[in-house]
This record gives sequence, structure tokens and C-alpha cells, in this order.
Amino acid sequence: MRQRLRRIIRKEFIQSLRDPRMRSMLVMPPLIQLLIFGYAASLDVDNAKIAWMDQDHTPESRDLLAEFRGSQRFEFAGFPDNERAMQTMMDRGQVDGVVRVLPGFGRDVERGRPSSVQILIDGSNSNTASIISGYASQCIARYSGDVGQKQQKAKLVSPTVASGGAVAMQVPVVASSTRVWFNPDLKSRNYFIPGVIVNIITLVTLSLTAMAIVREKEIGTMEQLMVTPIRPSELIIGKTLPFVLVGVWDMLLVMGAALLVFHVPFRGNFWLLFGTTLLFLLTTLGAGLFISTVSKTQQQAMMATSLFFQPFFMLSGFTFPIRNMPTLAQWLTWLNPVRYFMEIVRGVFLQGAGIAALWPQMIALAVFGVTILWLSVQRFHKHLE
Repeated sequence: MRQRLRRIIRKEFIQSLRDPRMRSMLVMPPLIQLLIFGYAASLDVDNAKIAWMDQDHTPESRDLLAEFRGSQRFEFAGFPDNERAMQTMMDRGQVDGVVRVLPGFGRDVERGRPSSVQILIDGSNSNTASIISGYASQCIARYSGDVGQKQQKAKLVSPTVASGGAVAMQVPVVASSTRVWFNPDLKSRNYFIPGVIVNIITLVTLSLTAMAIVREKEIGTMEQLMVTPIRPSELIIGKTLPFVLVGVWDMLLVMGAALLVFHVPFRGNFWLLFGTTLLFLLTTLGAGLFISTVSKTQQQAMMATSLFFQPFFMLSGFTFPIRNMPTLAQWLTWLNPVRYFMEIVRGVFLQGAGIAALWPQMIALAVFGVTILWLSVQRFHKHLE
């Protein structure tokens, strides 16, 4: 049995590496996704383009402008002086937003009256709009706090001069302190790249497993394999085991690039990640076997792989948080094994989570993997007979 199994595995490696399409599947998807999600796909807004529309022209409005400049979050693309110029810049997409200081702003600030600053944001990209709005609100809050302190000090001067001595006055102070766990720099790269491991393993092992078996049907060698002394179980193991090694190789490749090139923090246990990867491979290999039983050509296998992969990808929480999805979609994610592996990988990478925190996801992966693989093997075995 060992010799027959070793021969079929050796044949599968030779046949896969000889095919240019197979070789490209081993290298190109990891490289493309790493480049896209490492460099191009970013939710960070480090330098927002805004326009400054000052309709007050007072020292107070200039102090507010200095606060925005000092934040180093904004790039000033223009200073429109009328409504038409401001709207033209927004319509043409020249700026992400406009900060508008209304007339009377300085007078209201000086007299301690409520005053407002209008912030106009381009909402075409909701994520960018919310981040820019948060940055602008922080700048205005800091300016408001500074003005409040100055006015409070000014109120202390008059009683002190009148009494000829110090006047005790307790001013309540509320200080907020924010500490970000797991991703202190708030880099979207640290969030995306661990998910690339999940997508690469899913896509590569699913498609390669399906095409490797369909290829035998398409070129007419499946019948030759069936009349050899190889048992169906040995054929299934010999066809799928090489792609277990491919999945592990892709995991190590992306993980190495994440640590060495993109400097993504890794706070967990490597062997926990390795073991859960093997659990997840049971699901992808089982799904690939199922696709192989319903496909007659490699083109059909590729189309079926896309049909499986896209829902798995969209409902995995890779890009969109599951809690923000509609209720029905959130229920559907419980049937998606990619969701559980995504949570495990990000938990191991960023949170340093262990078995005590991830055991529900691991049990779900084991149940999905064993069930899908067993049903697919039974169907494939019956198809061979």
C-alpha cells in the first residue's frame, strides 16, 4: 500500500508542477493578494485633502486653522472664498471635505457663547468620510478645550485682583485616556494580511484539488487508474495529500512575508496556527472532491470553484465586519467554515489567543471538515464505482 500511495503522490506532484497553470496557481495568487492587500488596499487615511473656507477672518478662526495644521492629518488643497468655488472643488473631487468657519465665530468664542463650525464631507466613500469627520471633530474638540481653559483662567483673575490675594476655586477636570489593544497603530494592513492566509489556502487548495481529478477525466487517464491495483481510498489520498502540502506551503509563504516584509505582529502560537490550518484543509479538500464529482472539464471545475469561493469570501468577515451585516447574512455566516478559520488566524496573529479562547471555532472547523470530507469521499467513491 505504501508503495502504491507513494507512486500516486509522486505522479501527482510531477503532473502538477509540469502544468504551467498549476505552477502559476502555486505562486501567483499569494503574490498578487499580498501586493494588493499589503500596499494598495488600505482603509487608513493619513493625509486627507480639505479646503478651508474662512468667513470670519478673526484671530479665533486663525487659531482654529493652526490647530488643523498642527494635527498633520490634513493637506489644504484650497481656500475658497465663496459658495460656488467651494461647491466646484467638492463636485470635481479635488477635496475630501471642507471646513467652513461661519461669520460671527470669533465674537461668539470671545463672549463664551455657543459657536459652531460646519464640516462638509464627501460621502462617496463612507469609510473615508467617517474617518475624516472624526479627525476634524478631534481638532475642534482640542481647540474648544484650549479656549475653555483660557476663559476659566480669565475668570480667576478678577476675584484675585479684587481681594488682593489668592482665591481658591476648584475646577472639575475630566481627562480621557484611550488605549488600543491588539493593533495599537490602527493599521489596516495588520488586519488584512492575516486574512490573506485564509483566502489563499481556500482558493488554491479548492481549485487545485478539483482540477487535478477532473484533469484525469478530461484526458482519459482516469479509466487507466481505475484498472490498476490502486484502491479507491489510495487514489483519493494520493490525489489530495499533495495539496495538503501545497496549503501548508502557502500558509508559510504568506506568514513569512507578513512577518518579514510587512512587519505584521504575530503574538500567538505557531503550532496552534499550523494545527488549525490542517483542520481547515479538511473542508477545502472535501469541497474540491465534491466539485470534481460534478464537473466534467477543468473549465467547469474553475467555474464551480468560483461559485463556492465567492460566498465563502464575502461572508467570512475578511473585508466587512460580520456584526455590520444584515441579520440574515449573519445567520448564514454560521454555515461558513471560512468564517471560523478567519477568526482563528486573526486571533492568533493579533490577539495572541490560545486554545482557551478559540476552542469553539476549532470544534466548528473539525465538525465541518470531517463532515464535508466524509460526504465528498463517499460521493467520489460511488462515482468511481
